[in-house]
Amino acid sequence: MRRLIETTFESLLWNSRFVVVVAVLASIAAALGVFYVVTVDVVYAIVHLLDYASPAMSEAARQEVRNNTLTHVVEAVDGYLLATVLIIFALGLYELFVSDLDVARRSRAASKVLVIDTLDDLKNRLAKVILMILVVKLFENAVRTEMVSALELVYLGAAIALVGVALYLTHGGESHGPGKSAGARGRTHGAADEEHGS
Repeated sequence: MRRLIETTFESLLWNSRFVVVVAVLASIAAALGVFYVVTVDVVYAIVHLLDYASPAMSEAARQEVRNNTLTHVVEAVDGYLLATVLIIFALGLYELFVSDLDVARRSRAASKVLVIDTLDDLKNRLAKVILMILVVKLFENAVRTEMVSALELVYLGAAIALVGVALYLTHGGESHGPGKSAGARGRTHGAADEEHGS
């Protein structure tokens, strides 16, 4: 009897992981919502550009349209990146807690987006996309901000430098991470082959 209760409880406990499906579906729905909102904004921004070449438009109005267009484009990139984060999060949660996506594993694009084996893999992929969102946000604020003093230019330069350092460290971690371990494995196998050959 005790064994039956233990087995039943462990089975229920293990199957409770399917609650993650709620978060997966909600993340996909949120991503679709963000895609819809951003796409509608892009369509309206393009519609407003139809009068940009009109000779009747003043230079000040044309400048305002240009600035608004740049802002809308940056906001669109930011929104699409956010939707991408939600999709990656949903796929990662499903792979970690429910089941492997066999269809994705057979796709060539899976290695670029998916193949999430641990929570660290999911965090790393999310961190890279979130970093890109922060870069886009910085660019958006830099476009909108009017520099009125030399100190503000120094702050902007420092922010750009920090972003560059963050991107460098991110790509540095990629080049010295899996690649380095792969190289180490290759050297290990080479040494083993030489030892067997001798």
